[in-house]
Amino acid sequence: MKVLLLAAGTAAALVASNAYAADFNLRMQTQYGAETVSGKLAQRFIDNVEAMSGGRVAIEMFWSSSVVATVEGFDAAASGILDGEMHGGAYQTGKNPAFQFVGDPMGGYDTPYELYSFFYFGGGQEAANALYEAYNMHLVGWWTGGQESLSSSKPLRGPEDLKGWKFRSPPGLETEIFAELGASPIVMDFTEVFTSLETGIIDGADASSLANNVGLGLYDLVNHATYPGFHSMPVDHVTFNLDVWNSFPDDIKAIFEVATQALALQTAMTIDVANAEAATKLKQQGVNLYDWSAEDRAAFRAGAQRAWDGWADKTPEAKALVEAHRTFLRQTGKIE
Repeated sequence: MKVLLLAAGTAAALVASNAYAADFNLRMQTQYGAETVSGKLAQRFIDNVEAMSGGRVAIEMFWSSSVVATVEGFDAAASGILDGEMHGGAYQTGKNPAFQFVGDPMGGYDTPYELYSFFYFGGGQEAANALYEAYNMHLVGWWTGGQESLSSSKPLRGPEDLKGWKFRSPPGLETEIFAELGASPIVMDFTEVFTSLETGIIDGADASSLANNVGLGLYDLVNHATYPGFHSMPVDHVTFNLDVWNSFPDDIKAIFEVATQALALQTAMTIDVANAEAATKLKQQGVNLYDWSAEDRAAFRAGAQRAWDGWADKTPEAKALVEAHRTFLRQTGKIE
């Protein structure tokens, strides 16, 4: 028994000494809880970094925005309260409208893989970091679960069905895009969606992915949805304080970049599977799912581009990011 206790004590001491022996002890924050799907994916990112660095990097993650509010995570890292954060650029649109186009370039891309291609091969990484580094932050990469689905009490077969459609919308660019196409977006708190659908105040809602909408119980009230989606692809990011990032040797930077790429791919695949499973069950329940044609998506994208124009005029940084997206969209045939 004494031998066992001694061995256990020695092992614990080794774990503790290894943590203190790390070359980089980093503090990060995310809005996700540790037990959520996204939280578990973030933990896998941490595990990958620590394993690939051979223990040279140790990350203390603060889950569920436990240090500062989610919208304050970026500034907390920029000022050195945190070393890095995993929230999303869209939370910073009040700081500069350009962050809309790193947080959710609405109407731009059909899949996460197209958005990842823009980041890694279309000049997105350079254009985005010109924005981030002006705020003393470095953007390592993006991760997204893909397009969200619109839920509705009425059919959403194509752009014509958007005319007069009353739906819950987040504020900002989305309201402008849908209003441009004849819809009636109503900005309301997320917690009001269920009651507003139930009472007929709204015809539908932009809430989340198809699988998450099932979890919210939306299809107990309505039986129409877009799937796969086309309008909104919220993006989370991995960032570091610029001084912290610059303190990393090249091999540690590479480890973070590779771990972020793995996180991006794993997130997209995980949500793909969850949405496909949800779609199968919803069809069996009689819910109508609408996959818009290439022509209908092009019509929506054209409306989005007109709304992008207004945002591009807000700041030079917004203009630069809009032009970076458009250059890539033209190269890949998405727009003319």
